[in-house]
Amino acid sequence: MMTSHVHRTHRSGWLRAGVLGANDGVLSISSLLLGVAAAHMGSRGILITGFAGLVAGAFSMAAGEYVSVSSQADTERADLELERSSLQRDYDAEHAELRDIYIGRGLEAALATAVARQLMARDALGAHARDDIGITEALSARPMQAAFASSVSFVLGGMIPLLASIFAPGKFLIPTIAAISFVFLAALGAFAASAGGAPILRGAARVLIWGTLAMSATSAVGALFGATA
Repeated sequence: MMTSHVHRTHRSGWLRAGVLGANDGVLSISSLLLGVAAAHMGSRGILITGFAGLVAGAFSMAAGEYVSVSSQADTERADLELERSSLQRDYDAEHAELRDIYIGRGLEAALATAVARQLMARDALGAHARDDIGITEALSARPMQAAFASSVSFVLGGMIPLLASIFAPGKFLIPTIAAISFVFLAALGAFAASAGGAPILRGAARVLIWGTLAMSATSAVGALFGATA
């Protein structure tokens, strides 16, 4: 009887960028709003600050992800080119290298030799990319995908505390932003953990811990500057 199970590794690229963007959106905008609110800035100033932070953060996340993942893609291309040159110069040595990898993983020498030969006959570069370098289709770098996922998710995450600041009554502004942000941060941490196959409570807790530190720090800075203004 065959059993089915779902692997999650193929999600790692967009999931990491999306979760990072949404988490940063909620955390950055809520912290920014709490900081200026604690400094007793007016509602119009708070709104302008929030929108400015949302636009700046979206472009910053997109640029950061694109540059970072592009560097990874450049490294992968360089390694593949090096492997391609090695295959052209000394095919037998590359076959021996792949064979030794399989032996190291537990195959008998004769079987490892046959496996390496057959895989290289079909796609020599692909076999070395996967088993020698560790580059696979599921985990390969995709800069544009990462930039888009991170930027869009930042905006979606950042809109949550921004909308809270618009509709919250003045005297309840700070606790409303904080409470709504904590709820969404916990939900985001739980979702990320669930999508990645990790314990949900652990995922929610680690997001809340860092969120509490960030919002507390910016609120304290805002209160300090507001008191000395």
